[in-house]
Amino acid sequence: MKKYTFSDKKDTRSGFGAGLAELGRTNSNVVALCADLTGSLKMDEFKNENPDRFFQVGIAEANMIGIAAGMTIGGKIPFAGTFANFATGRVYDQVRQSIAYSHKNVKICASHAGLTLGEDGATHQILEDIGLMKMLPGMTVINTCDYNQTKAATITIADHKGPVYLRFGRPKVPNFTSENEPFKIGKAIKLQEGNDVTIVATGHLVWEALQAAENLYKKGVTAEILNIHTIKPLDSIAILDSVKKTGCIVTCEEHNYLGGLGESVSRVLSLNHPAPQEYVAVNDTFGESGTPAQLMEKYGLDSRAIVRAVETVTKRK
Repeated sequence: MKKYTFSDKKDTRSGFGAGLAELGRTNSNVVALCADLTGSLKMDEFKNENPDRFFQVGIAEANMIGIAAGMTIGGKIPFAGTFANFATGRVYDQVRQSIAYSHKNVKICASHAGLTLGEDGATHQILEDIGLMKMLPGMTVINTCDYNQTKAATITIADHKGPVYLRFGRPKVPNFTSENEPFKIGKAIKLQEGNDVTIVATGHLVWEALQAAENLYKKGVTAEILNIHTIKPLDSIAILDSVKKTGCIVTCEEHNYLGGLGESVSRVLSLNHPAPQEYVAVNDTFGESGTPAQLMEKYGLDSRAIVRAVETVTKRK
């Protein structure tokens, strides 16, 4: 069994900031817009190095989306940044009409997603954003797991033609992926080989899945771990190949189980290869104020919850 370690913890929002800064130096068409959260989204470096390509729109997210859509007509590649709740729920009409329907080349960059936003509480802890975004025709949806992967994804989406929703977070989490690993949109990454159960995880739950795999191994259960960084387009082939081998699957996400990764996987299985599935996700509820660790434990999104889900699903084979 491969054991994963990390040298440090970093917030994924800083990975976005580092990737954006690099794009500022290498791609003159990249522009950045922010809704009064420049520091929170780590966009300061881009702003300082490219003041003529940075646009602070203030607390006017709908206006920001409209401006970004318009900029694409002149060949610019806008990266529009704000909190995930404001980037989706607050401006859904503008995203749908001005970006998705018009198929504009806008990159919606959403920080502070999910429960790990922490103490700011339920009003800011959006758990429905993946569902909102993945249902929009033509929208690519990416949810990265650590600093390195977020930086790589930020750089990669600049070359992707079409709208992208890039989701990342606030807390410092283990930075365990390779600094030089290329990011391929729509391609799952197999982190661990296994025969007894498939665990597919996205975002902050990828590290928790790896910890769960270690605990399961001690109990004689080998888990195959897939890092699903792209929710849409989903790597159906990788998922099906794994489930055909293991016979069951657990899906893990920091999102409502309604509308997220788990439901996308369920559709793939129902159409191609029905198999037992368990969900590690928020159970159709809002969050609350607390530290990220407290909330992940209370709402069943940590490694122990994944182990319990595996124990349940393997009995259903």
